[in-house]
Amino acid sequence: MYGTPHTVSDVMTQTVAAIGRRAPFKEIVQLMQDWKVSALPVIEGEGRVVGVVSEADLLPKEELRDDPDAAYLQLRQPVDVAKAGAATAGDLMSAPALTVRANATVAEAARIMARGGVKRLPVVDEAGLLQGIVSRADLLKVFLRDDEDIAAEVRREIVSHLFPLSSAAVQVEVQDGVVTLTGRIRDSALVPVAARLVRAVEGVVDVQFDLAHETTMR
Repeated sequence: MYGTPHTVSDVMTQTVAAIGRRAPFKEIVQLMQDWKVSALPVIEGEGRVVGVVSEADLLPKEELRDDPDAAYLQLRQPVDVAKAGAATAGDLMSAPALTVRANATVAEAARIMARGGVKRLPVVDEAGLLQGIVSRADLLKVFLRDDEDIAAEVRREIVSHLFPLSSAAVQVEVQDGVVTLTGRIRDSALVPVAARLVRAVEGVVDVQFDLAHETTMR
């Protein structure tokens, strides 16, 4: 019934900077600077993702560089203290890595990022081999969808099915991603259902209604 949602493969970046377990600290920093990224997948073998090194993993070295006293160290997480003394990607990385498959929906990737508190996810295949990377900015690309494309999908996939007897009387307008439904409907109890379905359409920012029950119209 509904349009096919965008998947990670539609928005991900396929050219990815990655490092091995033995990559030294300075090389990691340099690669982040060169590629203008805040995290790097750590791979081994033929490209299997085993972890991720982010700026957050590197910062303890700078923060604790001046040999703070024991009282201060006791306030820090043991993992931060350990990373302050780490010199290679294998010791610095967060593992296991949070990853996503290329056929996952954009919404699924967004949930993984939100729950994990990360800004980007390595994209892997069935064997865990690196295929690309997807960032928060990539996931937001769906909101660049053309307003008329959104309107056409709402008319075709939602209004015509949810209000089949009233679809000719229901108009759909979209401006800057905000969908507005106006007109007459026979069952006002379907409005909350319509709201949920319209918000699920990719690119929709919000939905508004100006609908009247047909029995009130003369």
